[in-house]
Amino acid sequence: MLKLAKGYRLKRSKLYRYASDAVDHGLQYAYRDRKVRKRTFRYLWQARINAATRAAGLTYSRFIEGLKAAQVAVDRKILADLAATDAPAFAEIIKVAQEALKTKAASLATAKA
Repeated sequence: MLKLAKGYRLKRSKLYRYASDAVDHGLQYAYRDRKVRKRTFRYLWQARINAATRAAGLTYSRFIEGLKAAQVAVDRKILADLAATDAPAFAEIIKVAQEALKTKAASLATAKA
C-alpha cells in the first residue's frame, strides 16, 4: 500500500493508515474519471462538429440524421478531427449528408402522397 502511495504528500505517503485511505480514494476517482473522460471528449467532439456544420448552414442533429440516412459509418471522433484539420474533406461529408436528407425528404413525400 505504501508503494502505491509513493508521491503523495505528508502522512499519506509515510503512514499506512493514511496511505490506505488515500490510495482507496485515488482508485475510486480513477475508476470514475475514466468514464467521465469519455463523456467529456464526446461533448468536445459534438461541439466541434456543430461549429463546422453551422458554418455550412446545417445543424448538428440534421447533419447526423443525414449521415445515418446515407449510411456513412464515421464516428464523432473522426468527424471532429476532420472538421478541425481538413475542411475540404469535411465539406464533402456535409454534401453527402445534405443529399441524403434531400432523398429522404423526397421519399417521405412520395410515401405520403
